[in-house]
Amino acid sequence: MSVIDEVLKANKKYAKNFSLGSLPMPPDRKLAVVTCMDARLTVEQMLGLKTGDAHIIRNAGGLITEGALRSLIISHHLLGTQEFMIINHTDCGMLTFTDEELRKKLQKKTGTASVTPAYFHPFSSLEENVLEQIQKIKSHPWVPKHIPVRGFIYDVKTGRLNEVSA
Repeated sequence: MSVIDEVLKANKKYAKNFSLGSLPMPPDRKLAVVTCMDARLTVEQMLGLKTGDAHIIRNAGGLITEGALRSLIISHHLLGTQEFMIINHTDCGMLTFTDEELRKKLQKKTGTASVTPAYFHPFSSLEENVLEQIQKIKSHPWVPKHIPVRGFIYDVKTGRLNEVSA
């Protein structure tokens, strides 16, 4: 049985006792979180949130990409979030390569070049990356200046969040 088949089986069990169908669309705590897709991050548990409390936006590196920014703008303007949080983490895979290295590896592995993605956006410093992501949000003209944007680094060994001073 494939992993997808296993999770579909688990979903059938989940749906039998499902009780969250009446949650409202806007997040109850008015919080939006951008974080990494790393499977070691259990975001709701780490932040003491429950289903329906916050928008959780995930991608490789917890980056403010066009897609993440689009989601934050919708989250605020259409669904009422009032605070934005960025979480990067220790031992992140985005610290382990450069665009050039990955592009060469993929071309060798597949035997072909590709136009997109043009960049994978790796980084060499967690703190600098968090600050860069905060700036991307704060500088966007559609993000109101009164929205708090705070950044953190999650330690995958201890479970602790450490704030990055902006």
